[in-house]
Amino acid sequence: MSDKVIEISDDDFEEKVLGSELPAMVDLWAPWCGPCRMVTPIVEELAEDYEGKMAFFKLNIDENQETAGNYGVTSIPTILFFKNGEELMDKRIIGAESKETYESVLDDLLS
Repeated sequence: MSDKVIEISDDDFEEKVLGSELPAMVDLWAPWCGPCRMVTPIVEELAEDYEGKMAFFKLNIDENQETAGNYGVTSIPTILFFKNGEELMDKRIIGAESKETYESVLDDLLS
């Protein structure tokens, strides 16, 4: 995994994501999920492309069910977007999408 995408857990979610000075993208995934594996290289590319503008995180929901439950995640992959410690519900993406779809959301978030 890219060193620009940070693995997080239930224990440090609040500190790292909600406390992030940059807007944050969080990929909720599981190792057994095929579509999740399709999204991983896209998230890594985005982390390179948006370095210094966005923070990128991955949360394994098999190991961190509390956060997934707190955000009502029932399907993966789910991508959550945060700004100033608040989830931007209208930006949430469920399922695998193209890099262009994620870029559109990130560009909108940063504008």
